[in-house]
Amino acid sequence: MTQDAELKFVVTNTLIVENIERSVAFYRDVLGATVLREGQPTFLQLGNIWLTINGGGGGTDDKPDVAAAPPLDPNVLSHFINLRVTDIRRYYELWSSRGAKFITEPKVHATEMRCYMRDPDGYLIEVGQTTMTTGPLDLYQ
Repeated sequence: MTQDAELKFVVTNTLIVENIERSVAFYRDVLGATVLREGQPTFLQLGNIWLTINGGGGGTDDKPDVAAAPPLDPNVLSHFINLRVTDIRRYYELWSSRGAKFITEPKVHATEMRCYMRDPDGYLIEVGQTTMTTGPLDLYQ
């Protein structure tokens, strides 16, 4: 076994939120995420990504000058989650029926159809369906 074969890691996406329970309920009940660990932080699996939901706060011993906080202005974009789906209209209807608030209905663009929603803390979530390949998820397999 080579040294590189022994190195493994997963990538998680950490969201700093105002209310952990409210955010977990959104990702679990609206988008269908699986809760892997409750508490602070809470870990979820959403499709093929892992989310860490945690509250804000001041610095820590390994990042003393860095404060953690939810987005200050939901209209200033610095981070968003991109959910690639097989049937955007079905997901739009499903997640809307579960309480998701979309900014617009799905719109057709040159290589995809897409629309956006927000989570309870204002994080932007893109929902997109690729149209430039035979299957909508072909780029990701």
